[in-house]
Amino acid sequence: MYKTIDSSRISISELMLPSHSNFSGKIHGGYILNLMDQIAFACASKHSGTYCVTASVDTVDFINPIEVGELVTMKASVNYVGKTSMVIGIRVEAEHIQTGEIKHCNSSYFTMVARYKDDTSKQVPGLIINDKTELKRFLKSLKRIETKKHRQKEFNSINFSPEDYLEELKNYRIKIELPES
Repeated sequence: MYKTIDSSRISISELMLPSHSNFSGKIHGGYILNLMDQIAFACASKHSGTYCVTASVDTVDFINPIEVGELVTMKASVNYVGKTSMVIGIRVEAEHIQTGEIKHCNSSYFTMVARYKDDTSKQVPGLIINDKTELKRFLKSLKRIETKKHRQKEFNSINFSPEDYLEELKNYRIKIELPES
């Protein structure tokens, strides 16, 4: 079974209240992450037709602060599907209600896994990609997955040696004092 990306696309909007702010008066990043997790769950569940859990969150960059009184809109879509997992792309925008000015505040990628009621993984529908933007998002997800696998393989290898990286690290503001082994 295959589904279009549009069939599971979700958008939510919420007015930011003083109770959502941090000590500096900006909206707390943890509150935004909570909303992002909710929309990722909704989008993944809509696509898969079942309960989903968050497996990982990749690339959470807070680009612009969100102010109390702004209307935050989050847009989520399925960017990639594996066998039981999906990468949900989320874009966060904040709108100044009086001026209509919209700013991009965050883009993130949540990997969600579909589950049966007995908590075993469930296969998800494939994707029907029908425009260049959707294809680009799918390809970017593939590259992030490949990069993550390469990084894990490189640093989890039994042959890993920190000494192999010492020359590369000379330009960084670190002082390395490894014990003799």
